[in-house]
Amino acid sequence: MNIAATTVENYRKLKDAGIGTYILFQETYHKESYENLHPTGPKHDYAYHTEAMDRAMEGGIDDVGIGVLFGLELYRYEFAGLLMHAEHLEAVFGVGPHTISVPRIRRADDIDPSTFDNGISDDIFEKIVACIRVAVPYTGMIISTRESKACRERVLRLGVSQISGGSRTSVGGYAEEEPEEENSAQFDVSDNRTLDQVVRWLMELGYIPSFCTACYREGRTGDRFMSLCKSGQIQNCCHPNALMTLKEYLEDYAAPGTKEIGEKLIQAEIGSIPKEKVQEIVRKIWLKLKRGSGISGFN
Repeated sequence: MNIAATTVENYRKLKDAGIGTYILFQETYHKESYENLHPTGPKHDYAYHTEAMDRAMEGGIDDVGIGVLFGLELYRYEFAGLLMHAEHLEAVFGVGPHTISVPRIRRADDIDPSTFDNGISDDIFEKIVACIRVAVPYTGMIISTRESKACRERVLRLGVSQISGGSRTSVGGYAEEEPEEENSAQFDVSDNRTLDQVVRWLMELGYIPSFCTACYREGRTGDRFMSLCKSGQIQNCCHPNALMTLKEYLEDYAAPGTKEIGEKLIQAEIGSIPKEKVQEIVRKIWLKLKRGSGISGFN
């Protein structure tokens, strides 16, 4: 869930409602720039916004995602701010960020990126991604359709683990097409491929697209999730779940060509699961899905 900074009480309500990860972008860690960009309104208070994750943790939300909008300020300052924020959360609460997002400023209805002189090149952007991956190895790194296909392919190799596909940034954009003259898009999208095209592309690159959300359902959040990530044991959950959720997607939504590639990928990957018992479970579920039954038996 991504909502504006709020109170500890409201974060408790969200936790009680069963949300997964709470995500809030800082936009910029530079206080003066932040206040100039938010001269009035509820987001004007820099400290209140910056300390939102502390209040979320106090409210019981133990999975949070942070991010900064690169291009608003000097990238070295923002990069240091991100890492210090992650370090602070881990030091105070024992849990670092579940995800770190790395958006760059893009053209929007009321924003011209050329008016900001802190934009970063693709090469610098890739270095930032690589350094975050080294500095915060347990976190999931997110890159959106703000970036082009070529850029996303390059940073996937450097540590990005979560990407979007078929995204729409306008109000109600997934419900119906919006007339051009009523465009309410938050920003311009650079990668306009459909979800199926992105899934097929990932598999052709040798990746396993995963639609898994089992960690939230099974309570693998917070310090429990962190310990699994840092030890590498999370792969024993993520790998089989990725294969099974991919199989679900292939059965329900994929184009024929995508399904053919996916089936071959799953068959090849099942054999690489270290535990034979888990292999057997995945094969049984794979057959059930092929016959039109749902998933049960592994989380």
